[in-house]
Amino acid sequence: MDIDLFVRFKSKIIENVSRVIVGKDEVIELVTVAFICGGHILLEDVPGLGKTLLVKAFAKTIGCDFKRIQFTPDLLPSDLTGINFYNQKTGDFQFRPGPIFTNILLADEINRATPRTQSALLEAMQEQQVTVDGVTRKLPEPFMVLATQNPIESYGTFPLPEAQLDRFFMRIKIGYPTRREEIEIVNRNKRVDLTEGIESVVSTDEIKYVRSAYNDVKISEEVMDYLLDIIEKTRNMDMVQLGVSPRGTIALFKASQAYAAINGRDYIIPEDIKKMAPHVLNHRVILKGLTKDRNIYSFINSVLETVRVPVEEV
Repeated sequence: MDIDLFVRFKSKIIENVSRVIVGKDEVIELVTVAFICGGHILLEDVPGLGKTLLVKAFAKTIGCDFKRIQFTPDLLPSDLTGINFYNQKTGDFQFRPGPIFTNILLADEINRATPRTQSALLEAMQEQQVTVDGVTRKLPEPFMVLATQNPIESYGTFPLPEAQLDRFFMRIKIGYPTRREEIEIVNRNKRVDLTEGIESVVSTDEIKYVRSAYNDVKISEEVMDYLLDIIEKTRNMDMVQLGVSPRGTIALFKASQAYAAINGRDYIIPEDIKKMAPHVLNHRVILKGLTKDRNIYSFINSVLETVRVPVEEV
């Protein structure tokens, strides 16, 4: 396992995307982790923080095809997947692929589409394929969905069901920039297209290698017990209505593997799990009663503080 390749892979991506996105190295790192693991991301934050710009710059950095879909209430599933149309010249039906046939798909304001259209993404996100008129077609490799939604505005929206939320590998908040970062953002925006000078900095072979070799990252029995203790804690607390599913357990393990690799290790340490847990688990837990409106990140951090870390054994 070439650990140095993982470290270089992360460094090149962060350095290149940071030419456009100011002060969000951690967010770029999280997107890189999800990409390595073949996962999808829900970017949940208020408008104007650079979510679209981030995704576009990331797609250009890794040399992948990028498409953007603006989700609206009148968007149909066929607008995503494509349609079979009658070609009068050939006298036969032909398939016209929809925008979902791409590498990096930005699903902008996903919660503005109807549940029927949202569900059209489910098969694509889970199976990396779409079925139109009974015919199943594979999506390009790699394939990644980055969806955005505004957590504040609820008028005219359709909340994502738990089944679809669970398909997202991570839910990430970008957050406001600092004062110094905002000055830099204003100065950079004198250019019309910020991503114009962004070029691919990683090869296809590097992408294929990191997306397969990260599975070789090891985990000790004690650290695995630590990971499972965190998961079980989210299921057994009185304030929890719905705990983390086994899919969430797998996601946290994979994210920890990729995070360890891009930070120069071929083994997972507890700090990797603690770093990934808030982003991987925050949309997989539902609190009940008076605590349901509590900040979910605070809840997960409180879980991490109460679970014993196996320092001695490691």
